[in-house]
Amino acid sequence: MILCGLLCFGFSLSVTADIVTRTIGHPWLWLQEVTSTLFIYAIFIGAAVATRRNDHLYLTAISEAMHGTPRLVVEIIIRLVVLGVAVCLMRYGYQNYLRGFGSFRLPSGTPIASLYAVIPLSGILIALFTVEQMANGIANGFDHPEPLDEDAPIEPPLDARIVGRIEP
Repeated sequence: MILCGLLCFGFSLSVTADIVTRTIGHPWLWLQEVTSTLFIYAIFIGAAVATRRNDHLYLTAISEAMHGTPRLVVEIIIRLVVLGVAVCLMRYGYQNYLRGFGSFRLPSGTPIASLYAVIPLSGILIALFTVEQMANGIANGFDHPEPLDEDAPIEPPLDARIVGRIEP
């Protein structure tokens, strides 16, 4: 999560620096490479983090309306679909990574593979987190506790005593 925040902050900082250097008439051309790299890495690492937290690649409306065995089946199917996506990211992302050594970015001359390296890594993380969720869900159930309502008033405990009360 911290890594995603740092990537987004770096992306914003590099875009700002790119705008400022172009405005003053002395553009730093390598900032475009940094910006695109940070953006792509933030997307794919963010997808893995969101998968870990059940915030992304997850169809909650269907499964949360169910309970018992039907929910278990739907949750497993959803996670198998996510696992299929992760396998595609690993396989085709690695192929793109290898092909990326034949093309180079300008002006630095670094291989485009440096951009594609995060795609199979993201697939590995998504697969790992999905398998973990499936194992935990099969063992402990997929029911998630509802988050607390932040706007709800806080009720005092039933045995709370009023300070300064005089008893006969």
